[in-house]
Amino acid sequence: MGDSRILARWLGRAGDTRPIAHDASGTTTWREAVAQADRVAGALLEGRTSLEGARIALLVWPGADFIVSLFGVLRAGGCVVVLSPLHPPPETTYFCADAGVETIITSPELASRLEGVAGGRRVLRTDALLGGPASGAASVAARPQAGDPALQLYTSGTTGKPKGAVITHENLAMQQELLGEAWAWRAGDVLLHVLPLHHLHGLGIAMLSALGAGASVRFMPFDARATWDAMAGATVFMAVPTVHAKLMAALDDADGPTRSRWTAHARALRLVTSGSAALPVTLGERWRELTGAYPLERFGMTEIGVGAANPLPPERRRAGTVGLPLRTVDTRVVGDDGLDADTGELWIAGPCVFSEYHGRPDATRAAFVQDDARGLRWFKTGDTVARDPDGYLRILGRTSVDILKSGGYKLSALEIEEALREHGAVAEVAVVGVPDAVWGDRVVACVVARAGREDECAEGPLRAFAKERLAPYKVPKQVVVMAELPRNAIGKVLKPELVKKLG
Repeated sequence: MGDSRILARWLGRAGDTRPIAHDASGTTTWREAVAQADRVAGALLEGRTSLEGARIALLVWPGADFIVSLFGVLRAGGCVVVLSPLHPPPETTYFCADAGVETIITSPELASRLEGVAGGRRVLRTDALLGGPASGAASVAARPQAGDPALQLYTSGTTGKPKGAVITHENLAMQQELLGEAWAWRAGDVLLHVLPLHHLHGLGIAMLSALGAGASVRFMPFDARATWDAMAGATVFMAVPTVHAKLMAALDDADGPTRSRWTAHARALRLVTSGSAALPVTLGERWRELTGAYPLERFGMTEIGVGAANPLPPERRRAGTVGLPLRTVDTRVVGDDGLDADTGELWIAGPCVFSEYHGRPDATRAAFVQDDARGLRWFKTGDTVARDPDGYLRILGRTSVDILKSGGYKLSALEIEEALREHGAVAEVAVVGVPDAVWGDRVVACVVARAGREDECAEGPLRAFAKERLAPYKVPKQVVVMAELPRNAIGKVLKPELVKKLG
């Protein structure tokens, strides 16, 4: 397969004096970043020619130091395991032990979080690494190959302990290429980045796609009002539905001049995307009203990057869908009988698909189906989809938590949620199936009400509202009003936690 293409693109900008990153510390150029990454690589190698895939963990704040540390590990032939300050110590300990991490690179402000976690591993601080003498590119002899491991990212663990998905250099290079084409990334773009980096959305789909085109990234922690202001000067903004909802809530609370200023900022963006969970159509339509364009939705996950996306031209985007498969991505929709169907589990094959779950051969075998006739290795995504006649894909939900079997019917929790969101008193909603001796899955709507409108979200009124919009067998059997819904770091509702609470 040859040398790493993602590193070739990186090194090709060694003389570029344009900005690569803007963060709380200031602005860093491409030339500075490439040189600093070689410092990191030199410190990791300690005279060796290559780390040969050794796992190196990063506990580094989003910003230039993160970019430099990541590419330093890749330059040295290592594989990056991304940690997060949001993880409690037991989870960080698990990731390091499961991956066999030998070294942890950390921001100085986060070093104290590794007390009792490092377990004898070498800990390197970014201030020391980047403040030392430059090693120079010539002293870094490692030449990672396309098939070598580049990232080991951990899945959400909704069906057991999180698994480490091994993502190769070629997986990342192909994603840069595909998304560069699909979303017309260019060197003059500025990505406003508010997402965490321990998920592929923030790390690979957003940050690395921008860097693959030579664009720059403006990092900032998410705050709704500050994010609206920071859109000025940016060209691309990527978010999850929770972020979109908070932005619209802040817009509604703002005074007239502020709303006008923020609206102007949003209209100047050339691309707004949404991912990691289905975007409520009501939120998407708010963006369309504001900017004239519905946010570009796509389908992605840790194991595949982005597999399908709505077209870039706004007039071709279709609300409620994740668009069409990208070039090089093969898809199948497989019914319960194992045959091709219009509705069923989405299977994906292609060069963007990860290689394996680290140390989990049984899980890896269970996740793939070898198709010798077509020469393809299908990854079973675990998502149930419907394919429209013209090829657009509609995500009906995770097969394990969003596809409910109640009273003999197969239901999409996402469809029911979308109907309930039309009620003006509903701020948030998650529909789950609770095991029930009579129904199989008892359909329960967990609702967060808008302030002062809790009575309107009571079971009687909300079920009556649902009956006007849904077939009788789709109407939730129970409505539970909650103060908040459990979510992970990128805002995705943790439905297994809801089922446990309700059960």
